Amino acid sequence: MRLFFLLLSFILPAYGADELHLYNWNNYIAPETVDRFESYCKCKVIQDYYSDNEELLAKLAAGARGYDILVPTGNALASLVKQGALLPLDKSKIPNLKNINPAYLNTPFDPGNRYSVPYAYTTTLIGYNVEKMKELGLPTDTWAVIFDPKYLVKVKGRVTVLDSQRELMAAALKYLGYSVNDIDEKHWYQAMHVILRAKPYWAAFNSSSYIKELTVGNIWLVQGYSNDMFQARNDARAAKRKFTIGFSLPREGAVLALDNMVIHKDAPRPDLALKFINFMLDGKNSSELTNMIGSGNPNLAAMKYINPEIASNPAIFPGKEELKKLEMLKDLDMEERRVLNRLWIKIKIE
Repeated sequence: MRLFFLLLSFILPAYGADELHLYNWNNYIAPETVDRFESYCKCKVIQDYYSDNEELLAKLAAGARGYDILVPTGNALASLVKQGALLPLDKSKIPNLKNINPAYLNTPFDPGNRYSVPYAYTTTLIGYNVEKMKELGLPTDTWAVIFDPKYLVKVKGRVTVLDSQRELMAAALKYLGYSVNDIDEKHWYQAMHVILRAKPYWAAFNSSSYIKELTVGNIWLVQGYSNDMFQARNDARAAKRKFTIGFSLPREGAVLALDNMVIHKDAPRPDLALKFINFMLDGKNSSELTNMIGSGNPNLAAMKYINPEIASNPAIFPGKEELKKLEMLKDLDMEERRVLNRLWIKIKIE
């Protein structure tokens, strides 16, 4: 009997050997998709979560190891590539890569997609209480409603903007007619003054509870993320509110944040990581995240499985003309970050 168990120990993997370690945004994969992959690969998916890209980068910089798959946004992806923190992909093991819309491939963050595969995306847009905006006669398709006092005076104290220096500056830059990646210091100062002029009319800088505040009717107008707006609309419907949550892409343009699957250079199971990436690029598997949280989806094969109400919403699935107005944030160098941090401190304390 002892010999039997000794032999068995050579045949079976050590505890934890058949585990895929996924470091992802919270609530960014459907539970049924995880269950299906575990059955498919005869393995266990162990998940850990981060709330923003800076947290991901800081944890890895501090020496965190043991992750197979990471899901960074474009500018964080660029930083990881520069650091040499990622494994090049063996694309022969990812035949489902053919399902990705070419519009989301070959980005400046990873030319040729040597290290990354698109996973999902969000847009930064305007969310609003439909009935209140109609009652007040306010536009809902322009950043002017967030920044121009002639509109803000009608919604004073009922507006929130994202507590994110890059996102808020990007919106102000777009309002002024510049690129979200404009690094001209004079333009940054112009954007700062636009923000400071509007700030007295805002209720808060808010990147978390604004979904709830919009859903219960405390806030009527927000700068926020498309998947959050989707959640707010559904929550208001479920609660049978007497108002509707709408959301739209500003005509001046906005930020598109593309999240990507990558394999960490110290991944314990790069083989399972490649299986996971290919599995997630299957149309049905990919569609489940979009149907759950309203994320944009770069997977063409997923479209037939996506709820038509989601698929037809241009704020979630921009058409060709809308895509021309969307930009992905680029990484900043150290000096640019110092300047932006200084402006951000001024914005928050004045």
